[in-house]
Amino acid sequence: MPWRKDFCKQGNCYLRRLSNLMDMSNVRPIVMSGIRPTGYLHLGNYFGAMRNYVKMQEENECYFMVADWHSLTTHPDTKELRENVKRVFAENIACGLDPQKVAFYCQSHIHETAELYLFLNMLAYKGELEKTTTFKDKVRQQPDNVNAGLLTYPVLQTADIIIHRAQYVPVGKDQEQHLEMARNFANRFNHRYGEVFPEPVAFNFGGGLLKVPSLDGTGKMSKSENQNATIYLADSDDVIRKKILKAKTDQGPTEMNSSKPDYIENIFQLMRLVSDASTIEKFEADYNNCVIRYGDMKKQLGEDMARFVAPIREKAAAIQNDETYLRKVMAQGAEKANANAAKTMKLVREAMGLNYF
Repeated sequence: MPWRKDFCKQGNCYLRRLSNLMDMSNVRPIVMSGIRPTGYLHLGNYFGAMRNYVKMQEENECYFMVADWHSLTTHPDTKELRENVKRVFAENIACGLDPQKVAFYCQSHIHETAELYLFLNMLAYKGELEKTTTFKDKVRQQPDNVNAGLLTYPVLQTADIIIHRAQYVPVGKDQEQHLEMARNFANRFNHRYGEVFPEPVAFNFGGGLLKVPSLDGTGKMSKSENQNATIYLADSDDVIRKKILKAKTDQGPTEMNSSKPDYIENIFQLMRLVSDASTIEKFEADYNNCVIRYGDMKKQLGEDMARFVAPIREKAAAIQNDETYLRKVMAQGAEKANANAAKTMKLVREAMGLNYF
C-alpha cells in the first residue's frame, strides 16, 4: 500500500537521523583538515595553522590528511611525490602533531573517499563548478591542463570532509568558497536521501589565527610567492640569517613616537613571535627615540629565528629518514581514518538504497 511505503520510508529516515545524533553525541567534536604535499612548510604555516592544530588535538577528534590525490591535478613528478608526502608527515609531527592523538593519514589510503566522491559528483553541476574562484585561477595559470580533476576539486574536497562527518574545518580565506560548496553538497545529499551528514562549518580560532608577514613587505609568507621572502622550517641557520638581512627597511624614523610603515611593522611582528620581551622592548624604544639601527635589529632577529627553527628542522629531518617509523604512522592513521570512513559509507549506502546484502 502506498501510504505504508511512505510511512516506512519516513520512519527509516527518522530512525537514521536519531541513530546519527546518538552516535555523534558521545564523542568529541570532529575536526578535519588537509594539506597538499607540495613545497615545504613555512613560518606562516606554523603560526597560522600548525600551532592551533596542536591545541585542537587535545579537545577534538581530529582527522588530518596529506592530500596526495589533490596534488595529482597538477601532474607532479611522481618521483618527487613520495618524498614530498614523507616530508609533510615529518614536518607536521616535528611541529607537535601527535599521531597517537589524531588520525594522521594519506588521502589515497582511504578508498571510501573515492566512492563518496562518485556519489557526490551526481549532485554537483558543471555550471557551479566552473564558477569557483580557484578553478578560474587555475584555468588562467595552466590553460593547457584544464582537467576534470581541477573542475571537480571542490567535490573531492567535500568527500574528504564529510567522509568523517566532520563538524569543523579550519580553512584559510582562499578555501572559504569550497567550504560553502561542501555545505551545499552535504545538504543536497541529506535532502535527497535523508539525514546522514552534519553541516561542516569553519573552525574559529578567534585571536589565535595569525598571518605571518612576508620579508619583502608585501602580503604574507607563501610558498607560491617570493621564495626569498619566506622562511621555511627546513631552512638552514645561514639561509634564515641571509633572508632576514635582506628584509625591506628604510632610513629610520625622523620623528619620535611616529607610526611604523607596514614593512617595518612586519619585522617587529616577526620579532614578537620568536624574541624575548627585553629584546622587543629595546628595539621598540630605539624606534620611538629615532635611534634604531635596522642592521642590528635584523641580525638579532636572524639569530632568534634560527634558534627557533633549528629544533623543528632537525626533528623533521630525523623523522623523514626513519622509514620504519613513517610507515607505522601512515598505517596507524589509515586504520583510524578507514574505520570511521567505513561507518559513514555504511550509512550512505543504506540511505541511497545500495545495501543489497
